[in-house]
Amino acid sequence: MHLTVEQALNVYPLSEGRLIAGRRGSNRVVKSVNIMDAPDITDWIKEGEMLFTTAYLIKDRPEEGAELLRKLDQCGSSGLGIKLGRFWSEIPEPLIARANELGFPLIELPYQFTLSDQMNGLFNAEMKRSTGLLQDVLDKQVRLMRFALQSDPIRHLFEMIEGVIGDPIAVVGSRGQLIYNSSGLPDAELQAQWPWQQRHCWVKNKGWHAFRVPLMKQEQCTGYVLFFTPRVLLSAIEESLYFQAAELLSFHLNFNYEDYFELSVQKDFGVLIKRHLKNGLPIETVTEYAERWEIDLLGQPYRCVLTDLAAAEEPAGRLEELDALKGEFLGHSKLQELKGLHIVMDEGLLSVFPATGEDPGGEALAAALDACLAGLKGNGSAAFKSALSGRKRSAAQLAEAFGECRETQRLSRAWGMGDRIVRYETLDLAFIFEQVPRERMRVYCDRWLGGLMGKDPEYVQEMMRTLETYLDNDGQLNETAKKLFIHRNTATYRIEKLGELLDVDFKRINDLLRLKMVFLFRRMLAREGTSADRNR
Repeated sequence: MHLTVEQALNVYPLSEGRLIAGRRGSNRVVKSVNIMDAPDITDWIKEGEMLFTTAYLIKDRPEEGAELLRKLDQCGSSGLGIKLGRFWSEIPEPLIARANELGFPLIELPYQFTLSDQMNGLFNAEMKRSTGLLQDVLDKQVRLMRFALQSDPIRHLFEMIEGVIGDPIAVVGSRGQLIYNSSGLPDAELQAQWPWQQRHCWVKNKGWHAFRVPLMKQEQCTGYVLFFTPRVLLSAIEESLYFQAAELLSFHLNFNYEDYFELSVQKDFGVLIKRHLKNGLPIETVTEYAERWEIDLLGQPYRCVLTDLAAAEEPAGRLEELDALKGEFLGHSKLQELKGLHIVMDEGLLSVFPATGEDPGGEALAAALDACLAGLKGNGSAAFKSALSGRKRSAAQLAEAFGECRETQRLSRAWGMGDRIVRYETLDLAFIFEQVPRERMRVYCDRWLGGLMGKDPEYVQEMMRTLETYLDNDGQLNETAKKLFIHRNTATYRIEKLGELLDVDFKRINDLLRLKMVFLFRRMLAREGTSADRNR
């Protein structure tokens, strides 16, 4: 039973009685009703229990009756009803004075109804109220189950929970941050006394109170939800409804959305990085934010990746393509494992990946990017290319890494490189020889390739492809054979034959460097020739 004294006085036949003293306590909650028929009633009375009596035990001792009221009040009784007509014709003044002093409800019960009539009336009213409450809770549980099957944006899910419960709610993340707040109260006021204990409880403040429930993922607390209910007490079934709502919120936050707040923090962090690179925001501001939210991305070795459309032209809808690409990166399992941050910029999609642990050289990163971009091309999307920076060790080198990505992107386009993944380290020589006269490049290429160019064109093409692959793989025969889909012995024979034709020793670093320069010059010359043909 959870009626207040005031509500109980509206239930027939108790409504035929009257509250003669202790009106300040009319909001006390009546949890149960009993008959006072023993002198030691205060030894076993329950909190919230209302007592009915004929005053037989105190009929000759009004002063003891006043003392009884004091003890009942201390025990948490919700009120005392006295039936007049048998032993008292009116309630003695000492009891009225003590009831008013304590704010303890003292009720004059009508003579024509028995005590059992009064109790039955209250029990029937409570049954009716509880049945209605149960039906309402069951209806809300059905709506909560429908909510559990939804996959709407997270804010909409919060609003749906709030609509089902019928009360404002606030959702607080694991670090005390407000994720959602419809209470109208300031965030700082709700965050008071953080961190909180990991248990459900009532939170009371001046002007408001709320029922707080922790959000659990297995045995770990990942946040809290506050229900701002006007009720001061909850029945067991009402509490269970709040617990069910908390479980659903916890599920959607931790499993469907994998910590909604983390995504929000990452987004804000990305905006700061963008402002640093484009508008000169001090790097200290970026690192301060990272430290505050425990983001260690720039506090460890990292690489930047700039991904853009392979064509130099900017087609309509390019930014939409980059937004879609960001979604692909976030959803690709191999790239997810590398835990990168992705930011859409004017220059392309900038990603920052840790470069520690098992992938200090970036091989796993390059492979994951290549696999993701290859899948996109197969789906008919525009072809993308990724430019990787060198490995950086401090946040202060972020702008340098971004510059390396942009320069790598520019040169790969200028030379018409067809690789999906281009690394800054592979273009070091290009920065040195970019201003070399084109005629001198041709002379240099003819000198070092002269022993091969006079052969059959098909043979020349096959051997040139073998040589270029061999150089791109740093002289590793196994990798060369794998890339060309030939046997290792075949690759070995071709390299030995090329050594004879070109009069080079592939074990000498100087000869390998000269041949790398040859292919670099050939790419630059080929790109220049293609541009000239377009201008005609």
